[in-house]
Amino acid sequence: MVGIPTGRIGPPEEASAGDEDPPSRVSVERRAYAPPDEQEPPEAVLPLERRAYATPYESLTFTMVTRARRELTVTLAAQPVFDLARSTPVSRRIRRTVRHQGGERALTGLGRRTLEQVDLQRIDLQTLHQGLDMLKLGVNESGVLPAFWRTVATSRGRFSLLCTELQHDRPGTLLVEVMGGLEQAPPEAVQSAISHFETTSQGAILHVAPDIGAVRRLAGVTARCLSIDFAGVSHEHPKDWAPAAQLIAVARQVCGQVMLLNLRPDRGLAAHEAGATHAVFAGMETVSI
Repeated sequence: MVGIPTGRIGPPEEASAGDEDPPSRVSVERRAYAPPDEQEPPEAVLPLERRAYATPYESLTFTMVTRARRELTVTLAAQPVFDLARSTPVSRRIRRTVRHQGGERALTGLGRRTLEQVDLQRIDLQTLHQGLDMLKLGVNESGVLPAFWRTVATSRGRFSLLCTELQHDRPGTLLVEVMGGLEQAPPEAVQSAISHFETTSQGAILHVAPDIGAVRRLAGVTARCLSIDFAGVSHEHPKDWAPAAQLIAVARQVCGQVMLLNLRPDRGLAAHEAGATHAVFAGMETVSI
């Protein structure tokens, strides 16, 4: 069920400014998001500093005004994606945070709290332009950029063509992480929308809610990978791990590769044993949402 394999990813050449404890160099590299039959047995790697697990490489912020004349602040941060079998970073993922200027008070009297489709499209276009520069992909590397489901679903392949056009003079493989609304979308509609991204230089990752039922709905959809945000999944204490492990196992049955977001570093080995293949780690402090 996994798409065309992407290139192997290594750590960045330099850590971001202010990161005093960059990840240790390792000699082992592998193909990121490769099909299961291409995965090699784990090899010994050097330990990584705990703080380096969750430290973003770099970030940037831009603003835009919605059709409702509300100002938004969008922050993009490049995060390391770890291969759980080897405990080493193999890719980069762009994390996106969208905030209304002024917080909740700015929404008073607005009449709606959701963004219009044209606003989502503009955010995705800016993210694509800015994010490709932040990924800094090499010839055999891949990176992950977010896109709203409503943008992908309504573009009829145009967003994929735009990705191809902007990627034309750039090396590497772009993986589009589709998020927001997949739980309500028919699986056949999801398959049709993401099929445009299955090329030699692109692929699709589906960001699914941390719910076993939502994950099982996507059985048969040929995404490159499933991503699940563990910020909303109790997994800090051993007593909480059994339901989390079951969620991971079901996700691995549905898709050949599973990426966990905001996973505690001390749960990396257990997550791998449960079936997860990649992770973007959270800090060791308690995660709140």
